[in-house]
Amino acid sequence: MTLPLSDIQAVLPELIVVAAACLVLGLDPITPQSKKTWLAWLSLGSLVLCVPITISQMGTRVSAFSDLVVLDPYACFWKLLLYLVSGLTILLSLAYLKAERINLGEYYGFLLLSLSGMMIMVSAVDLLTIYLGTELMSLSLYVLAGFKRFEARSLEASAKYFVLGSFSSGILLYGISLLFGVAGSTRLSAIAAAVANRGLDDPALVLAMILLVVGFGFKIAVVPFHMWTPDVYEGAPTSVTAFMAVASKVASFGAFVRVFLEGLGGLKANWYGLFLVVCIATLVLGNVVAIVQTNIKRMLAYSSIAHAGYALIGIVVAGQADTEGAVRSAGLSSVMLYLAVYAFMTLGAFAVVAMLRKGGLEGEEIEDFTGLAKRQPIAAFLMLVFMVSLAGIPPTAGFIGKFYLFLAAVNAGLAWLAVIAVLFAAVSAYYYLRVVMVMYMRDLDISAGLAPRFASSPAMTVVLACAIAGVVILGLYPDPLVSLTTSAVLTLK
Repeated sequence: MTLPLSDIQAVLPELIVVAAACLVLGLDPITPQSKKTWLAWLSLGSLVLCVPITISQMGTRVSAFSDLVVLDPYACFWKLLLYLVSGLTILLSLAYLKAERINLGEYYGFLLLSLSGMMIMVSAVDLLTIYLGTELMSLSLYVLAGFKRFEARSLEASAKYFVLGSFSSGILLYGISLLFGVAGSTRLSAIAAAVANRGLDDPALVLAMILLVVGFGFKIAVVPFHMWTPDVYEGAPTSVTAFMAVASKVASFGAFVRVFLEGLGGLKANWYGLFLVVCIATLVLGNVVAIVQTNIKRMLAYSSIAHAGYALIGIVVAGQADTEGAVRSAGLSSVMLYLAVYAFMTLGAFAVVAMLRKGGLEGEEIEDFTGLAKRQPIAAFLMLVFMVSLAGIPPTAGFIGKFYLFLAAVNAGLAWLAVIAVLFAAVSAYYYLRVVMVMYMRDLDISAGLAPRFASSPAMTVVLACAIAGVVILGLYPDPLVSLTTSAVLTLK
């Protein structure tokens, strides 16, 4: 059977990424160790090739493969963001992998395979297709999390991620099977028609909805499905942690929104309350537990959990039973805006962490940043900007992201939820600004041990420049991104 040319064109970026991944994995065994960097540039080149193709596909909503995937501005927005995150992760990894003695070409192959799964997730309109994309993403991340094979901590992180991730995938698949039994199809359009105005009169439908929330909740790391996040983020290589914290969360939110708005939108009066409880619990736990962390990767892990809670505010706004039109669009566009902003500031923070070395090892403790402003003033200033942005302090992009989320909540009659979010944003300022205090207000005691140093490189400089530009420019001039996200959500059914 020959596939129509239009179907091939629809998934051309995915095909390019998968082909590049296979090429990298095939060339890795025959590439000398000194030439491994070329595999990174090959991977980066495939992403550059995908960008103009995806931009050209943003115009209309087009279905392909018998309505299994769709090309619309919503999917293309997420893909472009994923290209950016993956490209910056590859650049971040160049010097980091050499410093950690894990400079293997297979790393870039698995990174691209994970990216291809994410691209499928955000453009699929069939639950089984979304599930396949989720598994392709997750299986690759399980391997990457344990890439430091000589460290017990990294192997433990990979094992925990694999066990809990497999468990959540089984739950998600069980929910999909129950929903198929109720609707007779796994396509979101058919599910939407089957459950419209139906309510929760069917126990199988209730259970299916709950299982989908559990399955996706694990992927986006919301409470109470967050247990894996701190240990995996701490044990995985820092470049992988940055990729997981941003790319996997972005892709999972993209699929999550489409499933519950396009497929289960008729039940939003029922899942609205569940999301509201999860949102508040995530905000509380993520911000409170982050306060007591001494390891900066664990602190950023709980920060990532808290940011998932902030993003859920937009979905709660869109899920109100009486929310239609502009208010619904504002809620969804604020989620997209917030995750784009989150990508820049989180990648930048992890890039600074990846540069910090202490006696040949990574400096992962917050105390390792002591006195950094005197020894590395530029690096300290960059970390200052990223921490301030994560805390949501103006005039950074983090403030803009939170502002649009809170504004959407207020316009939807959820001012009390916005107040709760603002209070916990103030709590988050404590643990973010603690890093700033350590850098600027403490002096390093050299007698206590080796002084941490920064291992910079041209590629790392590019990553930091892109991250700081995103944080500053989007903080001062967010209108283009706001317009892009607003137009993207209009194509969601």
